[in-house]
Amino acid sequence: MDAALLGSEDYVRNCWYVAGRSEDFTGDLKALRLLEENLVVFRGDQDEPIALEDACPHRKLPLSKGSRSGSTIVCGYHGLTFDCTGRCVASPTQENAVPKRAVVRSYPVVDRYGFLWIWMGDADAANPKDIIDIPNFDNPTWGRTKRGAMEMACHYLYITDNLLDPSHVAWVHLTSFAGAGTDNRPLTMDDNDNGVVIWRWITAEPAPPYYKAMLPFGESCDRKQHYECRLPSTAINMSIYVPAGEGGPNMPLSPNAFVNVSYNFITPVDRENALYFWFQHRNMHADDEAVNEHMFNGAVMAFTEDKDILEEVQRGMDNRKTPYLNLGLDKGAMRFRKKVQDWIDAENA
Repeated sequence: MDAALLGSEDYVRNCWYVAGRSEDFTGDLKALRLLEENLVVFRGDQDEPIALEDACPHRKLPLSKGSRSGSTIVCGYHGLTFDCTGRCVASPTQENAVPKRAVVRSYPVVDRYGFLWIWMGDADAANPKDIIDIPNFDNPTWGRTKRGAMEMACHYLYITDNLLDPSHVAWVHLTSFAGAGTDNRPLTMDDNDNGVVIWRWITAEPAPPYYKAMLPFGESCDRKQHYECRLPSTAINMSIYVPAGEGGPNMPLSPNAFVNVSYNFITPVDRENALYFWFQHRNMHADDEAVNEHMFNGAVMAFTEDKDILEEVQRGMDNRKTPYLNLGLDKGAMRFRKKVQDWIDAENA
């Protein structure tokens, strides 16, 4: 039987992942599982985010079963109390002998772009400057949808595989992203230190249903599909639409271009589950709430279609009786998986 696909057996840890939307975390204790580690996440008295190992050192009762006291967390078994660094600061059953070995792991966390980002590796290596830069995030001329969140019962790299595959839209997203040329036009791959980009121009064809009403030009247009994955699991899908004759690989960006960027953040839970977060960012219709709603609802519908497919892929690959194979369209995904595996190997070394 074929071995598991590259990157499937471990995780990149020295990087920033999205733990959830910022508003998903309050003063209440929230249990969370990421990269096969159990965490408790909450906000302290100053609304500061705190993430700790979800296990009291005494008998490993999850700290999420305890209570919050200001910016500390109190174990629900015997009251051992831990601060934001994971240090035990109170031991009610032996007040004059707080156990020095009573320490839980603390994880760096940062609020940015409406998401809570968490560093799962060496805390001393965590630098918020390494969180992805999103151009035009605060530009008032750009429109932005609300942020979406979804749980998927599949390995996180099946999601990045999908997000490096422009061809699947022709079969999976018939009423949204599919359009003429998405099934068989040639694809180009660009390889860089930070990831992989798969792209193509489709010229002089009608826009797909999802975009048609938003475009300020005629029925026929030129369209660029830009599918990018950055290590270890951020996908940037960009759609560029221009009037027919104004697009192509050797053309400068038309001043008439409609640009929509979908930012997708995928976080591993374990080898069969992942968290998926996203929002969309466009250079037109900045204050049009109807467009925001249309785009968000369309994305939810399409990503639910992906979810159905990928969860079946997970089950199929887990229970395979015959070998799997790769197609030419998998070139980008397999190259990206190789980069992920190289990073994992370097960390483990």
